[in-house]
Amino acid sequence: MVEWKRIGSGIRPVPSPAATPSVWAAAAAAAVTLVAVLNFLDGPDDPTVDLMALSLAVAVVSTGARLAAAPGTALLCWLVLNVFATAPVGELSWETPYDLARLVCLLAAAGTGTVTARLIHARAAHRRLTP
Repeated sequence: MVEWKRIGSGIRPVPSPAATPSVWAAAAAAAVTLVAVLNFLDGPDDPTVDLMALSLAVAVVSTGARLAAAPGTALLCWLVLNVFATAPVGELSWETPYDLARLVCLLAAAGTGTVTARLIHARAAHRRLTP
């Protein structure tokens, strides 16, 4: 009797990352929620606190993502930060030094979260597979 098996059906030593659109949706939802809560608590006058909190959230959301999702994640979170946390609220604006620094900060957080998670998973897989 022939038993059919999918080629990729075995146990994977390293978990596969989430789909990029799912990561982007989770990042956008987390960004909107976080900025709304922070605006409610301390007002929209201090975008630095929002940037630090959003960077931490981006790093956490990016732990299950591919590295290719990092630029899109950073851009989505920057859009939320720019529109809802930076004066004038509700308008998209661009100030080169500030917004470029915010984008770089968010991109670094997304990349750091992804790379850290991949290294931790690879190290755990190495320990499981080696005697």
